[in-house]
Amino acid sequence: MSLSHFDERSGIVAVDTPWGRWWQTVSEVFIEVNVTPGTPGKHCRVTIKPNHIECRVQDQVIFSGTLYKTVQADECTWTLEERERIVILLEKAEKFENENPWVSLLDGQFVADPLKQQEMLKKLDLEKFQIEHPGFNFSGAQLSKSYNNTPYIPDVS
Repeated sequence: MSLSHFDERSGIVAVDTPWGRWWQTVSEVFIEVNVTPGTPGKHCRVTIKPNHIECRVQDQVIFSGTLYKTVQADECTWTLEERERIVILLEKAEKFENENPWVSLLDGQFVADPLKQQEMLKKLDLEKFQIEHPGFNFSGAQLSKSYNNTPYIPDVS
């Protein structure tokens, strides 16, 4: 069973941004960037380095900066879907093992609020259980663990 099936059954916990949204799984970060419908692929450019990302449409920088955590740049991809949205897939260099999810996409930018961070932790825990016990369906499970103290909330004031 693939992780995408887990997401399809359980939904995603996305962080909305001015240009689209981002969310994560145990091993990946997904980014969707809304572009003007009909935008040709040759007008889109995404540059991904282990600690940096830049997304451009024509000559406009949509976002650029230091990633919250390191990615495996050679394993990251991006596509233009239906000429209306750029979908970027970042492969995490550090998998979710110690309850240390990404709380922002970029260092200090596009930060998940504390409630969203708790939802992300729950979702990632359920996904970990699914990986560890592939014969069971955890997509609708409820956890009794306390998520009141999120691991890290950056001060972006």
